[in-house]
Amino acid sequence: MVKIEGTKKAPSAAKGSDQLALGIDIGGTGIKGAPVDLIKGVLTKERFRIPTPQPAKPDAVADVVAQVVKHFDWKGPVGCTFPAIIKDGVAFSAANVDKSWVGTDARSLFERSTGCSCEVVNDADAAGIAEMEFGAGKGHDKGVVIMVTLGTGIGSAIFLDGKLFPNAEIGHLEIRGKDAELRASDHSREVNEWSWKKWAGNVDEYLRHIEFLFSPDLIIIGGGVSKKAEKFIPLLNTKVKVVPAQMMNDAGIVGGALAARNLKKA
Repeated sequence: MVKIEGTKKAPSAAKGSDQLALGIDIGGTGIKGAPVDLIKGVLTKERFRIPTPQPAKPDAVADVVAQVVKHFDWKGPVGCTFPAIIKDGVAFSAANVDKSWVGTDARSLFERSTGCSCEVVNDADAAGIAEMEFGAGKGHDKGVVIMVTLGTGIGSAIFLDGKLFPNAEIGHLEIRGKDAELRASDHSREVNEWSWKKWAGNVDEYLRHIEFLFSPDLIIIGGGVSKKAEKFIPLLNTKVKVVPAQMMNDAGIVGGALAARNLKKA
């Protein structure tokens, strides 16, 4: 049995409004969600979180997603982020969840478990969508914007003229014979006990490689480490402007909800 955090019953969400969708952010350690005002990009109720079941197999995760939906007495559209390559609702990879997800139709699975219309999107793409709509990327609807999330690994989202190029996995670019994640993720900084200066050098090398390949007009740094941007962004030497993300812990939930905004009420 999973331990449920914050189990106080939330008031029923408003139903039938085109302005609201439920966003659910599925991660390797926690599954959290909240209704989102799609016009303002804010959570309309306190987020609700349940630890990710271990092992994180499809049916077990779907049960938790259903619990989040039930907590809000939700009947409208639901947008779920997922740590995988997602094409037409199907998972083609699995990061920090059970490998049995590969080939699973996540969208259909969640629709069966919740009884709601669902959309599923890659987690980094969702965070990028939120940043472009309401955060550091707002107003940058011309040219190339790249968001990279520096966490356990490196997630990424690429936008051209404000439109998402989905499932970009540029966190796995090879830098000097090694996966970029092994040098530039926040996890690598922690486990290797690198100084901010040492780690910033690795991040700089990675970002300059991205700069060479994609010629972006803006790079947004997400992940928890973005809250400490002053410790490493001033040490970078990229030509392109690099800024920290603004949506913080709400990015996945808001981005998931935005991905579901065109769904009809179940």
